[in-house]
Amino acid sequence: MNNLETICLHGGHTPDSASNARAVPVYRTSSFVFKDTEHAANLFALKELGNIYSRIMNPTQDVLEQRVASLDNGAAALALSSGTSAIFYTVINLCQAGDEIVSANNLYGGSFTQFNDILPQFNIKTNFVDSNDPEKD
Repeated sequence: MNNLETICLHGGHTPDSASNARAVPVYRTSSFVFKDTEHAANLFALKELGNIYSRIMNPTQDVLEQRVASLDNGAAALALSSGTSAIFYTVINLCQAGDEIVSANNLYGGSFTQFNDILPQFNIKTNFVDSNDPEKD
């Protein structure tokens, strides 16, 4: 699939042979069935890929992540429930204790709190700048 529109519509999903439905099903479930205790143990030990709990992985969310990754020719993508979560995941994966980041000072309140109050608990410092005058001290 190389066409942008095709990827947007069909990326990450193959219709199942039981229904032949073109639309991605919406799985509104929190939990999934395990074949047996060994299967469950393998999933929880990350020895086998599969659905465990919807906050960790959900087939509907998996299709979205595959589509987004395909659009950017990426290896993978991660869909999160909020922008604040996305910001935290980004920073915590790029930074480590002792690092410093630069951010605009005119942020959404939750983002400002995250940078100003939460990240310092991980020894990650944020230097806030005026986005209208970034050279200003």
